[in-house]
Amino acid sequence: MLEKMFNPNSVAVIGASRTKGKVGRAVLENLMQNSELKVIPINPNVDEILGLPCYPNIIDVPGEAKADLAVIVVPAKMVPGSIDECGQAGVENVIVISAGFKEAGVEGARLERECISLCEQYGMKMIGPNCLGIIDTASGLNASFAANVAYEGNIALMSQSGAICTVTLDWAERIGAGFSKFISLGNKAVLAENEFLQLFENDPSTAVIAAYLEGVKDGPEFIKIAQRVSRSKPIIIVKSGRTSVGSRAVSSHTGTLAGSDAAYNAGFKQGGVIRADSLEEMLDYSRAFSVCPLPEGRNIAIITNAGGLGILTADACYNAGLSIASFEENTIERLREKLPAAANFYDPVDVLGDAGADLYEHALDVVLEDINVNGAIVLVSPQSMTDVPGIAEKVAEKIKKSKKPILCNFAGGSRIAAGEDVLNSYGIPNYSSSERAVASMNALCNYYTIKNRKQEQPEKLSSDTEFARSFINRASSEKRRTHGLESMDILKAYDIPVVDSRIAKTLPEAIKAAEGMGYPVVMKILSPDISHKTDVGGIRLNLKHADDVERAYNSMMSDVRHYMPEAAVTGVQLQKMIGGGKEVIIGMDRDPQFGPLLMFGLGGTYVEFLKDVSFAVAPITVAEAKHMVSSIKTYPLIAGVRGETASDIDSIVQTLLKVSQLVTDFPEILEFEINPLMVMPEGEGCVAMDIRFTLES
Repeated sequence: MLEKMFNPNSVAVIGASRTKGKVGRAVLENLMQNSELKVIPINPNVDEILGLPCYPNIIDVPGEAKADLAVIVVPAKMVPGSIDECGQAGVENVIVISAGFKEAGVEGARLERECISLCEQYGMKMIGPNCLGIIDTASGLNASFAANVAYEGNIALMSQSGAICTVTLDWAERIGAGFSKFISLGNKAVLAENEFLQLFENDPSTAVIAAYLEGVKDGPEFIKIAQRVSRSKPIIIVKSGRTSVGSRAVSSHTGTLAGSDAAYNAGFKQGGVIRADSLEEMLDYSRAFSVCPLPEGRNIAIITNAGGLGILTADACYNAGLSIASFEENTIERLREKLPAAANFYDPVDVLGDAGADLYEHALDVVLEDINVNGAIVLVSPQSMTDVPGIAEKVAEKIKKSKKPILCNFAGGSRIAAGEDVLNSYGIPNYSSSERAVASMNALCNYYTIKNRKQEQPEKLSSDTEFARSFINRASSEKRRTHGLESMDILKAYDIPVVDSRIAKTLPEAIKAAEGMGYPVVMKILSPDISHKTDVGGIRLNLKHADDVERAYNSMMSDVRHYMPEAAVTGVQLQKMIGGGKEVIIGMDRDPQFGPLLMFGLGGTYVEFLKDVSFAVAPITVAEAKHMVSSIKTYPLIAGVRGETASDIDSIVQTLLKVSQLVTDFPEILEFEINPLMVMPEGEGCVAMDIRFTLES
């Protein structure tokens, strides 16, 4: 699809310049580094630039010299005209480096829409605007104004920030790190991350995919593509803008707790994406993936010449969820054969401060042959007698041949520089701290799980969608956006168990309803304006006779009028009092990028304070529903601790799947919440006690 974008025979530079320091000159010079590439300068004011014939307009370029790719570096107001001319000339691929589009305001946004329209008209692929350009080391293309060269390698990087590209290129040039492709995404007006994920998937020169993103254009499609791509190549993304978006008013617990970052965490996890917390982490992980095989487990051997470094690394492994390997007896005996008597033969293996390259080599050979070891971390501290480059040479040779991952932390500064240079010459990263090495090993272990995960598809559940549709249509026609207890029937339409309840508009009706149901009962206020009933005295529990109902009704109405005098109260709901279960919450907040974001956690009044919740993007699979339940910190309280009876977890999973189906079927539901869902002991099911949802206006 994008073959001629990244491997063109000819490239036109619209806005090429003779002036040193101009972007049009820098792009031209970078392109001309590839002697086999035909470069065509476009500038109406000159006849020649850098020895190349210059044309006033791309339409004037002779037919046999038609460009496969055009790089546009003219002022923003001239860009639509240039794209139009490219379309007339039959150019199928353009890169718009020029800035001044939607990032610059209303007029810029209008210009960007015009560019998009022209690309659609001509069937043209466009990167940018407002970008650095692209680099493809396999084809030798450098269609950017980057000051640094890119060495050939197997990491593809796309970035929404041109500065991140230049920073990464400068870092990579210093240490000799290699890349397959560099793509500055810019404003992503036409081509965005989803198209490039698919490009990298089929690119033989790319083994690792890294990205810096500030957002995604199409969240559901991103998850779908990432799920497929991540089964063959690791995807590492650092996503900026992690704080919650506070500009949209939300009334549910889910909306309050979610925020945009929860959606990205859920979407990335479901897509098999490894999320890095910083640019440094993204580059660390990418380099580990670029040179290491995947570990088939989480048992790690540590080899060190300093006990303190070994202990710190063991601690970091524990915190990351990695295990310190337990060696076979034969491994320990083989270590004893060559290591000094004072050495430590158990993990971490301490070869002592005066160890030379031969002892490191022996220790590494022995532990890697142990069936209990899935990977190794080599630590070197620079003692006066330490042969740092010699050790680095031996370790680098092992890394290149090993079927298990080996990561290095040559710790220090100037004394380990020679060893770091040796590792760099092999394309092997040296992590400046053991914590960084451990984090990268953990990423390798996590990706092994991702790569080998079983792929499921969400199942379509049976439901009475006709009833639900008629309910929502009626509510929309009445312009009712917020719905509460009076709407429990919509749960019944999706076969979600609900508590036995009756609505009463007056006190006599409330007493009659309670006596008809049988005591004890719960009374709840009915009002579309009240989100959290407890906060305004809108719930009364364990009412055992008519006098209780009368007192509860009168005091509740008084409290609600006091706390929310403007609330429209339509009556009360009486529910059968249910005990013996645990309260959980199931909610949904519709995210702008990813759509319906499901939430699960312990329910009741403390959910916003505990913030012990999990998220997933609907529709979800059975495995994803189970993970939502088991991943909260308080899961043991549901599963049963200290002899307590376990709750009916299967019923929670089924309810999550049904809510997932409901909010997927009806995109007009913006917020949704069952709080609490009362979960009974194992085998006894669950029951929805309260509901609240909001429809789009």
